[in-house]
Amino acid sequence: MKSLLAFMKKEVTEQLRSGKLMFLGLLFVLFGIMNPAIAKLTPWLLETMADTLAESGMVVTEVTVSAMDSWMQFYKNIPMALIAFVLLESSIFTKEYGTGTLVLSLTKGLERYKVVISKATVLVVLWTLGYWLCFGITYGYNAYFWDNSVAQNMIFSVICWWLFGVMVTALMVLFSTIAKSNTGVLCGTGGMVLACYLLGLLPKCGKYLPTFLTDGNALIYGVAETKAYMPSFMIAVAITVVCFVISI
Repeated sequence: MKSLLAFMKKEVTEQLRSGKLMFLGLLFVLFGIMNPAIAKLTPWLLETMADTLAESGMVVTEVTVSAMDSWMQFYKNIPMALIAFVLLESSIFTKEYGTGTLVLSLTKGLERYKVVISKATVLVVLWTLGYWLCFGITYGYNAYFWDNSVAQNMIFSVICWWLFGVMVTALMVLFSTIAKSNTGVLCGTGGMVLACYLLGLLPKCGKYLPTFLTDGNALIYGVAETKAYMPSFMIAVAITVVCFVISI
């Protein structure tokens, strides 16, 4: 247990020294502020562009925004935050392959499963903290400017998206144990997610795929029920567990 905690401490220290932790923190804070900011500025932007649009034959009417517009921005922006997270953290294994530090740790008696558990734990914690920080900032601004109660199934919808991010993190860990380079990790992780999106276009398959969890707008607008997401929710949990086990 001591060696596991020591290796996790080493990973956190590396995140701090490399500046990744600070960058991720600023990134998620920025996205958290952007969501309500874009919604709040939309009427002003349309009013500013009214004359230009009128020349094109388009008439701009009075626009009323609510917390729903901000939450829509949240679900539009969080995929970009996840992509940035994967790009930034894809080298957590491969960097040590190149320098040989991981081999040195293993030859000194550190078990392989502890390496996987420590790195995977750090990644999941980073994603969790960043994601919920972004959500918390958006929620706070929405509560100040509007009313969050208009959004239905909000907590379940954000949990679904968080779980999807954890699953992507598990895929990244899996391909980090297979590939020797960042390119291989990114291609493997991105390829699996892309395959899920493409299969999701099939009506009978979509509701069973983890990518179905990213459709948070349907939940907050009350178009879909929470029980419709349970098959994809459970499959995402299963994929996450299997990826971590295979990685070890």
